[in-house]
Amino acid sequence: MLRPVLTTLTALALAMPAAAERILVQSTTSTANSGLYDHILPIFTDETGITVNVVAVGTGQAIKNARNCDGDVLLVHAKPAEEKFVADGRGVARADLMYNDFIIVGPGADPAGVKGMEDVQGALTKIAETKALFASRGDESGTHKKERALWAETGIDPTGASGGWYRETGSGMGATLNAAQGMAAYAMTDRATWLSFANKGDFEILVQGDADMFNQYGIILVNPEVCANVKAEAGQSFIDWLLSDAGQGAIAGYTLGGEQLFFPNAGD
Repeated sequence: MLRPVLTTLTALALAMPAAAERILVQSTTSTANSGLYDHILPIFTDETGITVNVVAVGTGQAIKNARNCDGDVLLVHAKPAEEKFVADGRGVARADLMYNDFIIVGPGADPAGVKGMEDVQGALTKIAETKALFASRGDESGTHKKERALWAETGIDPTGASGGWYRETGSGMGATLNAAQGMAAYAMTDRATWLSFANKGDFEILVQGDADMFNQYGIILVNPEVCANVKAEAGQSFIDWLLSDAGQGAIAGYTLGGEQLFFPNAGD
């Protein structure tokens, strides 16, 4: 009695189109908050039929998630940590994808007098010497790692003033910028997040242009030999597209207020 029903169900299943392939990208927050994915992912999906879901967290958390096999592709901005991820066998290979830069923003009153400086270490030194408030993400993100590296080059350890003039939010970039705005504190951010940040108030870009504030993004396929759940073919298709002329052109074509937010440099 059940055989005709089963046969009918089997026929229906065979007639249904295969479910669209989906991949999961563990990503830094700046690429998501800036609106870049809203611009490029529909283009990729239209061309390939592959849907991309994004988990946007700090770089440190994104790498941790990928180490735990939660994701197919890793897109972050902390090159030494990315290279370690690959060296440890957790990623197949790393490729440069695009770049922008970091900036220091702060209140127009500029209590430390750093406005217009291009020497980021000099600006951080003045902020420390004047004990002007500085809001740090304090979350092991790519931005936080870079900020710590820049402080180290000044010879100053700001964590000794934690809770004083140095305030660690333990939050993402948007929340940290909101906290900085509320406290009239300086903060370091990537330019893309700043351009897309709505609550600027009287804040301005005060320090920019130092080569040490270069911000490189990389992309890695999570190793399917370590993480059996990785959708290697679809994930590699996404990486290949981003590194191709089509993907690089889509990245370059994303602007906000007439400004280009990311600059593709695959293969440079």
